[in-house]
Amino acid sequence: MAKMKFPATPATRFLKAKKIEFESYMYNYEEHGGTAQTAKELGIDEHAVIKTLVFRAEKGNPYIVLMHGDKEVSAKELARQAGSKKAEPCDTKTAMNFTGYQFGGTSPFGTRKEMKIYAEESIFELNQIYINGGKQGYIIVISPRQLDECLKIIKINVAI
Repeated sequence: MAKMKFPATPATRFLKAKKIEFESYMYNYEEHGGTAQTAKELGIDEHAVIKTLVFRAEKGNPYIVLMHGDKEVSAKELARQAGSKKAEPCDTKTAMNFTGYQFGGTSPFGTRKEMKIYAEESIFELNQIYINGGKQGYIIVISPRQLDECLKIIKINVAI
């Protein structure tokens, strides 16, 4: 049986450089399918699929928010916890310029520019998480502990 070839992305190069072990999975990416489609394709709970969102305050650089696939971000609470007056999702072009990733393939690992990374605190209660590997249709599996070890995470509670 031939071994499946997975893409080399800035995310996987970052993880390998940090000596973080991860599993790789490919799935059929559907535009606008979101985490529900990812969970269905992989046969997993959507709560364990972590979406990588790019937000921006009223002034300043964008930042990343990691959230459970089955939850949304309270922008008002995010702004409060991030110490700003307002928080809103970045447009696709700005997000791509800062992360280096195409929409639907955004990963918190190996971003083009260094950004603050906020993560919903309850993510760290899971045994393992499924998070984008830096390409549409490519998911990696790691433990939340490993996520915390390799990134400077700011834990928040903004899920709704």
